[in-house]
Amino acid sequence: MGDVHFSGCLEIEGIVQGNLVADEGSSGEVSVAENGRVEGEIRAPVVVIDGTVEGDVFSTERLELAPRGRVLGNVHYAMLEMAAGSEVNGSLTHSDAVSTPAAKQPDPFIEVTEMGADGVVQEVPSQAAKS
Repeated sequence: MGDVHFSGCLEIEGIVQGNLVADEGSSGEVSVAENGRVEGEIRAPVVVIDGTVEGDVFSTERLELAPRGRVLGNVHYAMLEMAAGSEVNGSLTHSDAVSTPAAKQPDPFIEVTEMGADGVVQEVPSQAAKS
């Protein structure tokens, strides 16, 4: 019982009561096996589910739901692969960059470099800075 923070690959073949969170900047992968069960959130770049997850899933790269995969919660993903027979009892939300609690939001006032028609590179303020 409790949260698990990890980097690398984490395979669940039993019952976990708590959240599974990949370390920031890691290429963490969670795999929930056919007999595996997670009672909590999963936050990782790559998530493969062939068992059951009771909680929300946040995948910043790829989420794969195998034929026996079940999610009882909301799913946030960048890329999703669902096999016939898998189930999601919650909402599916696509995002190119799924936010994580530690994710830093971009600064809206950064300078942007662009090439003018004359081939000269110049700095221009971003749209947010112009408003």
